[in-house]
Amino acid sequence: MSRFLQRTLFLFVLILSLSSCNKNIDQPLRVGTNVWPGYEPLYLARELKQLKSEQVKLIEYASASEVIRAFRNRAIEAASLTLDEALGLVHDNYPLKIILIHDVSNGADSILARNNIKTLKDIKGKTVAVESGALGAYVLSRSLELNGLKIQDVKIKHLDVNAHERAFLRNEVDVVVNFEPVRTRLLKQGAKEIFSSREMYGEIVDVLVVHEDTYQYHQQHLRHLVDSWFKALDYFEQNKQTAAGIMAKRLKVSPHEVISSFAGLELGSLSINQKLLSGNPPSLKATMKLLERVLQENGLVNSTLETSNLITDQFLR
Repeated sequence: MSRFLQRTLFLFVLILSLSSCNKNIDQPLRVGTNVWPGYEPLYLARELKQLKSEQVKLIEYASASEVIRAFRNRAIEAASLTLDEALGLVHDNYPLKIILIHDVSNGADSILARNNIKTLKDIKGKTVAVESGALGAYVLSRSLELNGLKIQDVKIKHLDVNAHERAFLRNEVDVVVNFEPVRTRLLKQGAKEIFSSREMYGEIVDVLVVHEDTYQYHQQHLRHLVDSWFKALDYFEQNKQTAAGIMAKRLKVSPHEVISSFAGLELGSLSINQKLLSGNPPSLKATMKLLERVLQENGLVNSTLETSNLITDQFLR
């Protein structure tokens, strides 16, 4: 092949590559979430017209697994996930950036048991229902570690969180590891809370992740998305009842239940985002290292994760 043809072919491939990266630059960003109180300010921003439809499109999925699948398949450019789910994508070599903290769990994730089980140390030998995903394994492992127990001390039964209530009521399990809104339903049915994320504050975090190339080519859209998040939080703090009424219509629950669902969460204010995402290194890195260790011990990742360039505070400035 002549040098001229080689150069022509190289330029063609380069232009095609750049065109592929930029072909959707004027299209709205697709952001995937599942139903979780910590993601709800995004939908409040949409209802308040703070989130412009020509820049951002919110897509709600039935479960976190569907959100992850959509992100993997490039059906969405951004996703609201737990930090362990984000690290799972990193482990599978999906280049991404964490650009926003949605919330920090402060009681919304918990371990519930029958009334005859007084403390977490009493679950030795008991059957524990836990999701097969990383978050459930992490909460259980850390709770046992903090109470001098090991995972081998309990009988694990892997169940989807929506199956916990039925299994508990049928006496198929003694203990469940779950989160809102299932937590509130089970407490109403007589379950007793023996551990919550208050005892491991700062370790369970929900984050907004974007593809690496989305971060490179859609910065204006991403800045608008992050700014809209903070505007919605401000509105919620100043107009709590009105905001709860707006969210209640979408969620099909009462405004009181909306406000109650936030009781165990610290929503990602600007100060919390700056605290966790800024600095050298960002303080979120310590949480990631702790989470990575637990994931490795439970066989959920099998190698050290490359997280040096995972976090950015670009849109907080």
